[in-house]
Amino acid sequence: MRFHPFPDDLVAAQRSWTATYEELAHPATTRTTLLRRRLLHLSTQLHYNPYWAHPRPAAGRAELRDLVRAQRAREGRAA
Repeated sequence: MRFHPFPDDLVAAQRSWTATYEELAHPATTRTTLLRRRLLHLSTQLHYNPYWAHPRPAAGRAELRDLVRAQRAREGRAA
């Protein structure tokens, strides 16, 4: 397992956000309102996570997204 500086709850919220965003991107979905509300809730969790309370480089948020994308890609190959 590779070390990353992000707390597990922050990574889990980003993973959920990414999955919800991808599901919302499919036009065939009928749960649009539910997914948009979930995305808004997760966005709030991500933005106000205590991890970001201390000054951090702006690239940290992009690094978090990249980490989750890489994890999902590895899981996709393993399946």
